[in-house]
Amino acid sequence: MHFPLTVRDFLDRAEQVYPDRIGVVDEPDQPASSLGKLTYGQVGKLARAQAARLDQLGVPVGGRVAVISQNSARLLTSFFGVSGWGRILVPVNFRLSAPEVDYIVRHSGASVVYADPSCAGLLNGLDVPHRFVLGDDDGLYRPGVEPRPWSEPDEAATATVNYTSGTTARPKGVELTHRSLWLNATVLALHAGIGDRDVYLHTLPMFHVNGWGMPYGVTGLGGRHIVLRQVDGPEILRRVDEHGVTVLCCAPAVINTVLDAAADWKGDVPGRDRVRVICAGAPPPTRTIERVAEELGWEFQQLYGLTETSPLLTFNRSRAEWDDLPPAERARKLGRAGAPALGVRIALDTDGEVLAATNHALHGYWQQTEETTAAQAGGWFHTGDGGYLDEDGYLVISDRKKDVIISGGENVSSIEVEDALCAHPAVREAAVIGVPDEKWGELVTAIVVVTGPDAVAADELIAHCRGRLAGYKCPKRIEFAESLPRTATGKLQKFRLRKPYWEGQERQVH
Repeated sequence: MHFPLTVRDFLDRAEQVYPDRIGVVDEPDQPASSLGKLTYGQVGKLARAQAARLDQLGVPVGGRVAVISQNSARLLTSFFGVSGWGRILVPVNFRLSAPEVDYIVRHSGASVVYADPSCAGLLNGLDVPHRFVLGDDDGLYRPGVEPRPWSEPDEAATATVNYTSGTTARPKGVELTHRSLWLNATVLALHAGIGDRDVYLHTLPMFHVNGWGMPYGVTGLGGRHIVLRQVDGPEILRRVDEHGVTVLCCAPAVINTVLDAAADWKGDVPGRDRVRVICAGAPPPTRTIERVAEELGWEFQQLYGLTETSPLLTFNRSRAEWDDLPPAERARKLGRAGAPALGVRIALDTDGEVLAATNHALHGYWQQTEETTAAQAGGWFHTGDGGYLDEDGYLVISDRKKDVIISGGENVSSIEVEDALCAHPAVREAAVIGVPDEKWGELVTAIVVVTGPDAVAADELIAHCRGRLAGYKCPKRIEFAESLPRTATGKLQKFRLRKPYWEGQERQVH
């Protein structure tokens, strides 16, 4: 007997097992956007009311519904109210410009667009049949009306289209199926140890790869969602303290904001020996991982994946065999991307590119057949990342292919150099790029953010790296900056750092 896997399974279980449990705590100080505290029974009613409203608007199964919003309970319920009845959710990065939003809405073919009140201006000029501001419940919900059932639920149907952050080209729409999202959420919850006693803080934007699947997994297992609209280190610590948070997901940049806030926190840092922080987006410096244990007392976990893989490919969590290791060695092991998650197979091609075979992978790029064929060539998903499997069978990401620096004929991993720089106590963040050079081809160049004015000189940092790296890997040039450019999800935008150096060059590195 075959029963299709759909994302509505997670909500159905929460409603049946935990109908009276508080499942979602929305922002307390956003009256235009907040739904307050919701039981899972109420979440289910809202999802059905949203599906009934889409019925009324004439949106068919397979129709696209875009939502532009910061983290909110209404966005969270839309993961079920839209996809749970066979439509396709298009979560949109709320920090995008109006032309970028317009492109995504037009490219996806969305017929309905919802926007948070803070993003209402982005609705202006969109050529769609229906536009609504979240908080106007007449637009989002049709309460008391049972929606039309999805007559033929199909796990192979597209559930969401998630747009990748464009760098040198237009963003691509990643089609993720119900089956991919179901398996990603379930396997991630298994590896992270999610259960009904967990309290999950949404530091990660829900629009980003559907919050990595946590809106589904935490709901299905009866955990509690704590909504956070805006990342702020002190506020994260306050929410951890107030709500008894046990799990959060974030990029390394967010961890740095929490570490900064902890230095000024009065009393014991909340969540010690209780919080698990799941990091992804870039390999954090080894020293940062050590500090999470030393200064916060939180457990560090790491996930590696891409939008195209829902995103889970590998997972890294401390093992019993590592309990007696020195902190620095344990941090080094945790700094690896991790072991393949259950059901994921990892391989490397002859150029060292990481390939993945997984049920979490995309169905395809929306309306981009050639790109889909290239990404899935040979029956493997091609990540575009370079790496290797170490002696433990753990994946180590050495670099994005385009981030490998070729200096004097030698390949230099920018990640390795960044890790060495960040081991210096005066370095807050570092980005390493290659810039054109007549002698070396590419000059290893570091852009560094320090902890304070005049914290360290360039010569001292170069000498520091020489004690840790081969000479050809060490930065030949160091520049200081107040901050590094990042996406809304904390991903470093190296193409913006490279651009001034490569303009006018015949050979381009993006």
